[in-house]
Amino acid sequence: MADITHPPMEQLQDLEYCIDSNPPWAGINTLLQALFGTRLPAVVGGSFAYVIPIAYIISDSSLQRINDPHERFLKSMRAIQGALIVASSIQIVLGYSQIWGLFSSPLGMAPVVGLVGLGFIQRGFPALGNCVEIGIPMLLLIVGLSQYLKHVRLYRDIPIFERFPVLICVTIVWIYSVILTASGAYRHKATITQNSCRTDRANLISTAPWFMLPYPLQWGPPTFSAAHSFAMMSAVIVSMVESTGAYKAASRLAIATPPPAYVLSRGIGWQGIGILLDGLYGTGTGSTVSVENVGLLGLTRVGSRRVVQISAGFMIFFSTLGKFGAVFASIPFPIFAAIYCVVFGLVAVPAHKLTNAFSSSSAAVGISFLQFTNMNSMRNLIITGLTLFLGISVPHFFNQYWTSSHHGPVHTNAGWFNAFLNTVFSSPATVGLIVAVFLDNTLEVERSKKDRGMPWWVKFRTFRGDNRNEEFYTLPFNLNRFFPPT
Repeated sequence: MADITHPPMEQLQDLEYCIDSNPPWAGINTLLQALFGTRLPAVVGGSFAYVIPIAYIISDSSLQRINDPHERFLKSMRAIQGALIVASSIQIVLGYSQIWGLFSSPLGMAPVVGLVGLGFIQRGFPALGNCVEIGIPMLLLIVGLSQYLKHVRLYRDIPIFERFPVLICVTIVWIYSVILTASGAYRHKATITQNSCRTDRANLISTAPWFMLPYPLQWGPPTFSAAHSFAMMSAVIVSMVESTGAYKAASRLAIATPPPAYVLSRGIGWQGIGILLDGLYGTGTGSTVSVENVGLLGLTRVGSRRVVQISAGFMIFFSTLGKFGAVFASIPFPIFAAIYCVVFGLVAVPAHKLTNAFSSSSAAVGISFLQFTNMNSMRNLIITGLTLFLGISVPHFFNQYWTSSHHGPVHTNAGWFNAFLNTVFSSPATVGLIVAVFLDNTLEVERSKKDRGMPWWVKFRTFRGDNRNEEFYTLPFNLNRFFPPT
């Protein structure tokens, strides 16, 4: 029998700081997740999944009839608040009931985690191409510093270019874009070019307040509507799926074991509480795990939860400084698109090659789970290929339809029903999960347990299944006494 050149690895080996390391010295949702949720180094932020339900609420005829723009804005925000508060209950119940995550397998999760990264293709080079004179230099610079100059040590033997490539590159290219804007390079350009390239659009910095303390119900008491709540539930479901994929990728990049169902459910439950807080504080959107920050774990090779906890404290503090946020909002989006080209791919390269390959993370880490399955099985090849293809092509159809017709393919008289289905089928990870879980749990299930990777996966189904789980996922402050794991 031939030797296996690259044997399967349960944990990656190429991080400078793993999940429980303490390297030297957004918020509330991120802090809650890192302390009491999955305890993975995952940043929680706003989600694009909520765009369709929020657009449906804003376009509601009862709100559009209001003539005064300010009053219409306030009532729209109150309606969004109410929908988020009600919809968060689904995630809280599914999380703390420990139902979520029971039906997964390596074969089912691999394409789903990969689609979490690959699903953001439109935010990569297509967005970068709207301002190539900024986007291309940023892409070349971040690849050059993080990969070709990663071993250069300039201060206290620290690989600065590997550890801080995003900060260095964004600062350099941002200054470059400010110079282009000030010199009048975009004065007579097309509108899309000006919106994508200029750093002074909409007078963001000059109009932002110096200090603003967010507080609950700042737009007034929330209003509740069954239709709005049902529409918002679709975004909550999508955010759960995307967060699940991001958690799996984060655990791999942080050199931790895959989170057991108990830990995953705990994280989903706390994320539901986070969405409840989004509704109470009137953020205007719900939250999910940031895929781009998961990719940064692989790019910087720092997967410590302590870094994320400290970052959460900074995010809470700086959220009160309006000017500070406005400065970052003035950064042209093609700069971020160049970063996305790098980090979204990392969360789809097989794990045994990841240590040597260019860290393009979400998509790479997802595909790496296939090393624990039999990819010489035609059954597994069909499930993986069909999941990846439909997971990309179905949302592409829904998004293209929306772009050309200003509404989704599902267009009935029931607006909440339209928003629900259009949201679900616009998410690559959600479509992938539906296809993968259905096929993997109905097609030759008993005969294919070994091919599916279940002998390896079963020890991570429960908290006690692997001794390493206690090291990675035990709650702080000895809270496991009150919330015993299962």
